[in-house]
Amino acid sequence: MRVIGLMSGTSYDAVDAAAADLWIEGDTLRLTPLGTVGQAYDEGLRAELAAALPPAPTTLEAVCRLDTGIGRAFAEVAARADRELCAGRADLVASHGQTIFHWAEGGRVHGTLQIGGPAWIAERTGLPVVSDFRSRDVAAGGQGAPLVALVDTMWLRDRPGRPVALNLGGIANITVAEGSCAYDTGPGNALIDAAVGHVTGGRRSFDTGGALAARGTVHRPLLDRLLAEPYYARPAPKTTGKELFHLPYLLGASAGLGPLPAEDLVATVTALTARTVADAVRACRGTEVVASGGGTRNPTLMGMLGAALPGVAVRTSDELGMPSAAKEAYAFAVLGFLSAHGLPGSVPACTGARHARVLGSLTPGAAPLRLPAPPPGPPPARLRLAPGPG
Repeated sequence: MRVIGLMSGTSYDAVDAAAADLWIEGDTLRLTPLGTVGQAYDEGLRAELAAALPPAPTTLEAVCRLDTGIGRAFAEVAARADRELCAGRADLVASHGQTIFHWAEGGRVHGTLQIGGPAWIAERTGLPVVSDFRSRDVAAGGQGAPLVALVDTMWLRDRPGRPVALNLGGIANITVAEGSCAYDTGPGNALIDAAVGHVTGGRRSFDTGGALAARGTVHRPLLDRLLAEPYYARPAPKTTGKELFHLPYLLGASAGLGPLPAEDLVATVTALTARTVADAVRACRGTEVVASGGGTRNPTLMGMLGAALPGVAVRTSDELGMPSAAKEAYAFAVLGFLSAHGLPGSVPACTGARHARVLGSLTPGAAPLRLPAPPPGPPPARLRLAPGPG
């Protein structure tokens, strides 16, 4: 099956698409990467989205408009991926959508909302669409994240030692490859991006090449205040988001400390990400970190993380053949494939759900809907990158 995975993370800057051929051989799911495309959100749409996200108030009208605008943006990227990567022969689209709220309270997740109507994708491409992956895990008592844990455990389980997959998106999350532990460690790029936007008056939205942080000095009193956040001490499984880690949160933590040089503020929140990720890797007894996501393009962050984990190999997923910038899009292509085949896409030990569940909702395309039969035997236990069959 040829599947297009669509993803826009908590940095809400662009829609990424990854296309793959996927098939099952025995206990192994084979994946042939066909390439990736991406497209930044229109500046007006991104501004509307930013204005509607917590802690800002919003309206149902704004949410409806965003659902439509984001759905159309996802649809255009899906159509482009089908045309440019699949020669118009894709079978399925798997769309994560855009998270706008993750309702975590009292150590539980009560609901989650991803927008970007799949009907727009199905109408534009003519392909069936699997979407709304997180809601079923939440309904089964899980955190709804990190859903990539299943893909990470399948992909890394045969590596030596105790490898840990790390995603450095707006929020950082880890998965121990043996499937015993996966959770959001805290902010990935969320506070870094918020700090950069603040100190540049909105002229920049991220720390290009980690340059600002590299010129700064970590402000220890602010770092200590940030590390006192109760979320870090909570047991896993747990999830968080920009509902907690946003600019007002950062400004509140820095209140009373006097003016900080811009570079020092960015260096401090970069150190926070490195420290909280490193603490999580040590707690899970990780021997190797395989990192992906936008944060891997920040050499200052990656350098701080390596320094905080002496004796632990820190590498990017690119070194293992999985493009770090599009790993989550590939992961949702895998989850879409599993859902279409009636196979579970969650790891209860990682999300806290009562049971593994088939994830997502299905929107038919232009043709009559025909789903493949579930394969005989147990679900595949391994994921291998491979050349195409034949």
